[in-house]
Amino acid sequence: MAEEGKKRSVRKKNPSVNLDTLGLEMGNRPPQALDVEEAVLGALLIEPNCIDEAMDELTPGCFYSEKHRMIFEAMRSLNNEHIALDFLSVSQKLKANGNLEAVGGTVALVQLSQKIGAAAHIEYYIRILKQKCIQRELITASYDILKSSYDEAINVDDLIDTAQTKLFAAIQNNVKKDVQEIGKVINDALDDIQRLQDTSGLSGVPSGFPSIDKITLGWQASDLIILAARPSVGKTAFVLNLARNAAVEFNMPVAFFSLEMPAIQLAKRMMVSETRLSADKIKGGVKLAAWEWEQLDIQLKRLAKAPIYIDDTPSLPVMEFRSKVKKLVKQKGVRLIVVDYLQLMQGPAELRGMREQEVAAISRTLKATAKEMNVPIIALSQLSRQSENRQGSNRRPQLSDLRESGSIEQDADMVIFIHRYDYQGLSDNPDDVGRTQIIIAKHRNGAIADVDMRFRADEVRFVDEQESLVNQADSMGFASAMNDDNPPFGPDPMSGPMPANEFGNTDF
Repeated sequence: MAEEGKKRSVRKKNPSVNLDTLGLEMGNRPPQALDVEEAVLGALLIEPNCIDEAMDELTPGCFYSEKHRMIFEAMRSLNNEHIALDFLSVSQKLKANGNLEAVGGTVALVQLSQKIGAAAHIEYYIRILKQKCIQRELITASYDILKSSYDEAINVDDLIDTAQTKLFAAIQNNVKKDVQEIGKVINDALDDIQRLQDTSGLSGVPSGFPSIDKITLGWQASDLIILAARPSVGKTAFVLNLARNAAVEFNMPVAFFSLEMPAIQLAKRMMVSETRLSADKIKGGVKLAAWEWEQLDIQLKRLAKAPIYIDDTPSLPVMEFRSKVKKLVKQKGVRLIVVDYLQLMQGPAELRGMREQEVAAISRTLKATAKEMNVPIIALSQLSRQSENRQGSNRRPQLSDLRESGSIEQDADMVIFIHRYDYQGLSDNPDDVGRTQIIIAKHRNGAIADVDMRFRADEVRFVDEQESLVNQADSMGFASAMNDDNPPFGPDPMSGPMPANEFGNTDF
């Protein structure tokens, strides 16, 4: 038993895999192309035209031979110092680093210069080295995952997160997107403009609020949108409105990742907004009248058929989120992703305990996922208490109020704040109840602006200020359901008392 524990401790102290040893165990050599490595290094010594492409595409890890890695690192260092690469400069650099004898002395460099392949084939050689590098990194990642899987003390969720992170890093670090000619990009842009001529003019996913869509032209594909506010201001209610509008009104599939509350609570919030019934009744604390059940049945038909997909996994690891998004986009055709909220996600396991770096890694992954899958991602975020400590009009949220990491502001294409005038006593004016400003504080591809809206807490929904004014006019007698001979719901008001409909609870 003691011997077994000793062996286990040794394995933990040496977690990295030796590819040569593993190759012997597998009965095969690790993926490599030493002759190609020599040809590339020889080309760099002799052909200056090869240098830029090689330095842009290759890293020291692309070379399997340790000697070749040392030589390439010396070459890269010289290139960064804007010193021409040749036999003499490279040998002097290796000598200065103390690596000249380790690579085989000047004789080795002379031999490399004699093994040069055709310079015209350098692009092909580079592709071979990158392929071999990816294979080796996948082997290393897989072996580390395999070893960790045998450790019964490790948390399975952490294991899955680590496995996804390692595999993603192995691929992402070695895959680069080719440049595009401006002519092709312009043609694609013209096609997009032509497509928009036949639509509503929105180039992205509609928010359902004309005043917002006028500024944003919809939520744009590949954008990371950060929606931030203090707790209980209405962040979740607002994004639920956005998700509902996109799915119900425009039939665009939406994925909603709720890390804060279960799916059934989200559904009840949407039911309140859709039916305009009391929150207490939807939550189940107050009995519903017969006409209210009828209202539920009729009003929820559209919502029930809407392409909205809810994932309420708590503490969702960011790499698991990425995998789920890829699946939803490919299988369900999802056009909009909502995350509620960013700070509740788990970053890479190796960054746990370093909160700022963890949040930075989360925001980078969200942006990378939005770009890779070509869908907008709206991520909710908490604000710090700084805004509450300021006085008067200075309580308006600012970009500096974003909590825990400056990388959130940096990675976001758009930052939106929700500012409520009646929140925490900012205004005592009865006219300010529900008065809200949607502050577009950062807009990478457009203008910044303030949009006036109203939050109806009893209905768990936001409305444009213009729509709110129209509804006020209706309630003053310009148009009224009381004058309708056939009211849509409920009994005839003249035939008996209308069942009470309490809207006192705003805990939504």
